[in-house]
Amino acid sequence: MMFIRPVEHKDLDGLMNLARSAGIGLTTLPVNEERLSRRIARSVLSFSGELDKADHCYVFVLEDSDTGAVAGICAIEAAVGLKEPWYNYRVGTIVHASEELGVYSRHETLFLSNDHTGYSELCTLFLHPDYRVKRNGGLLSKCRFLFLAQFPQLFGKMVVAEMRGVSDEAGNSPFWEALGRHFFSIDFAKADYLTGVGQKAFVAELMPKHPVYVDFLPPEAQAVIGQTHEGTRPAVALLESEGFRYEGYVDIFDAGPTIQAYVSDIRAVKESQRLPAKVCDPLPQGEREWYLVCNDALAGFRSVLVEAVRPQGEFCLTPELARALDVQDGGHVRCVTLTPKEAVQ
Repeated sequence: MMFIRPVEHKDLDGLMNLARSAGIGLTTLPVNEERLSRRIARSVLSFSGELDKADHCYVFVLEDSDTGAVAGICAIEAAVGLKEPWYNYRVGTIVHASEELGVYSRHETLFLSNDHTGYSELCTLFLHPDYRVKRNGGLLSKCRFLFLAQFPQLFGKMVVAEMRGVSDEAGNSPFWEALGRHFFSIDFAKADYLTGVGQKAFVAELMPKHPVYVDFLPPEAQAVIGQTHEGTRPAVALLESEGFRYEGYVDIFDAGPTIQAYVSDIRAVKESQRLPAKVCDPLPQGEREWYLVCNDALAGFRSVLVEAVRPQGEFCLTPELARALDVQDGGHVRCVTLTPKEAVQ
């Protein structure tokens, strides 16, 4: 069985293995033991309520109960940009016009922005290639929506997610080569790594403060602005099915899109229900649907994906599922169906 739980100190080796599998582009999962150890420690303190909200980051892992292997990771930053600057480009328009000359032209521009300061962020989503089966991706990504629904007081009203931009197999980004390299004089992979290990000050020190005219960039760089890396497209589709939208913000390094939604507008948040749990063996007969289910504990958060009969005032769990969720008969769970498309995959 696959289940979601908060990250623990014992998971360091598992996270290092995931980081090695992730490659370039996932800045919050660097191949760096010290940085990952600090990330784990920060998450543990967040779940225990020992940090200020501005420091809270909730990291979850997907565990294979049969082997104990860490198969994936995901996280939620409670509020970005309050302690470390959070930059992106806002894609805008500048108009140049002269009535006398009869000239009117519109130019797409990139404005350095901190507009998302204070928003919550979905981040660090990575599923090991060996486990990209049986709806594990949906469980890993969407468990965070149940957590947002269960503990709304811990987060902002808006949540964003940075999507990995276009780069080749060697980690070369056409957008970086056209723009960032002129100001940083380092490879994309190096800049990506430095932001991942917390060295973000150089972004403010070196990036151009004035709008960048997209027309001045080569065609291959223009073409990838707001585009997603091929390997990340399923994650984007999954978030879009929940109500996330691209609103014209892109990453300053690879121009990958930042998508966003009001927490209250996310489908899985709106449609989730908190119900009493009933331990049944066997489960009742009837037509079954796929449900994401979690318990209502904070530090002891657990989430699973189950095929169950539509609940009638209570949610039926097998004894095995009840143990995985750490829920007793008569306790409470939060549940939501998968989207129709996900349910048939």
